[in-house]
This record gives sequence, structure tokens and C-alpha cells, in this order.
Amino acid sequence: MLLSFALAGACAANAADTNPSQQITEQAGVVMDFKPSPPGSYKLYDIKTAPDGKVLDIDGKARSLSEFTGDKITLLSFIYSSCADPSGCPFAYLVFHNLQNRLERHPEFKGSIRLVSLSFDPRRDTPEVLRLYAGDSGNADRDVEWDFLTTASLHDLIPVLDAYGQDVYIDVDPVTKKPLSTLSHVLKVFLIDRNHVIREIYTTAYLSPDVVYNDILTLLMEEGIKLP
Repeated sequence: MLLSFALAGACAANAADTNPSQQITEQAGVVMDFKPSPPGSYKLYDIKTAPDGKVLDIDGKARSLSEFTGDKITLLSFIYSSCADPSGCPFAYLVFHNLQNRLERHPEFKGSIRLVSLSFDPRRDTPEVLRLYAGDSGNADRDVEWDFLTTASLHDLIPVLDAYGQDVYIDVDPVTKKPLSTLSHVLKVFLIDRNHVIREIYTTAYLSPDVVYNDILTLLMEEGIKLP
């Protein structure tokens, strides 16, 4: 958790010296060797309906995941708060942090976009822990809301992971063969339209703030919303 906030602070401090999107990807060891296409110059196709599931919000209230994947353009990532892999959850946190601040510069987008981080470590990522992890980013009065969710148990979590195709593995000590406190996973982020349809899936290699930002604008243009 502390690593995530430290990286976010470093990014903000150096934003004037370099392109923030490029800096975020470079910190994660990701090289973007292409230039994102302009918003609206391409089409994002329907992939599949975003699966539902049982989740808990940071108040500990039982909710349906579908409450967070419709009515707004949604960016959904699977994370765990103690992840220290710079190309994993901290990278997703920085991308989301950049997008939230960037999109909030446009009042006309208010109420149209949502960010969601869903933990796959319910044992440690309780609603109380995620509230601390969210910090100011999770404030309900933000123009671009960022919801932090967990599940009540693995029994509720596993069907969601399976439905989204998000693999998670428990790391094992090679000597003792005992489980470690770390989890291995392939970072996946899902762009979902207002109708609960997944329109893009990003892995680390394509999770550039500029790419995702342009994709969000493309969906807004598809809805007839005029860009600034």
C-alpha cells in the first residue's frame, strides 16, 4: 500500500518534467513503442457482457458487482493492496490515479465515468483496509468516482475471477513449500460501457494512461457526448 502512494507522489512531483503517462509506464518497466490513435478514429467492439458477482463496498455493505459496471463508462481492475510488483497493482493504481485527475479537469464528464478496484485478497483486504488504501481517491464527492471493493469470502470471489478470466496463484516458498504472503497474477483491466458490455481488456503491455484515456473518450463520443 505504501509503495502505491509513494509511486503516486513521485509521479505528481515530476509531472512538469516529463509526460506523466510515459513516466508511469517507465516506472513500471513498460515500454510503449506506439503512439495512441486519436479518440474517435477507431471503434471498440463488444467483447462480452461484464459478469456479475457478490462484493462488499468499503462500508462493508453487500452489493452486486453489476451495480458498478453499468450506467457509466467503467474501468475495472483486480488488485490486492499488499502487492509490491511495480508492473502489477501499483502500476494499475498509478494509471487510475492519473486518469481520475485527468478526467476531472473536464466538468462535462462528471457522472459519466467510474473507476473500480476489486481485491482478490479478501482475507487481508477487508473493507476497512481498502478504505485506507483508497485514501482521498475513494471520496464519494469526487467528480470521477473510484470504488474499492472486496468480497466476503473466497467462495464469493472465485466465481468472479473465473468469469472475468483473472488467474491468481498463491506463491510458495521453493524450499519449505509453504504458502507465502504474496500472490501472482497477470494484470488485467477491463473497459466497460454503460450497458455492462466489456469493450476492451488491457494487460500491462497496453495499460498506458494515454491509451485508456483515448478509449474512454472514444466511448463518450460514441454516446454523442461532445469533447472539449
